[in-house]
Amino acid sequence: QPKSKAAFGSVGRRIPYRILHVINQDGESLGNMHRAEALRLMDQHGLKLVLLRENVEPPVYRLMTGQQIHEEQLKRAEKKKASPKQGMCTKELSFSSAIAKNDLETKTKQIAQWIEKRHHVKVTIRQAK
Repeated sequence: QPKSKAAFGSVGRRIPYRILHVINQDGESLGNMHRAEALRLMDQHGLKLVLLRENVEPPVYRLMTGQQIHEEQLKRAEKKKASPKQGMCTKELSFSSAIAKNDLETKTKQIAQWIEKRHHVKVTIRQAK
């Protein structure tokens, strides 16, 4: 059972799979090959083998330079920053359209506090009877 890889990065010589699908540094497919042949290619060109997708058969590896690996790590870090946070809290507030002035001021202060704390705020206004 091959170990799962936690983060993107240089795999080096610790490749748990026997047959790999290899892509060269220009993005062209070199086809399926044995692990030993892929390692030989890696040494010849002075590149590193990086796991791209392991949930396919055979797993996809790419030959990359150190600079390409670094750029890819930066891209993934930017994507992770841009994606919404898992712990993001949504606050919901609902009130009637016949709300008293003081109550409305109190609730707007509460909404302002939530926004300062970077919570998502959902406001629902119900029509008065």
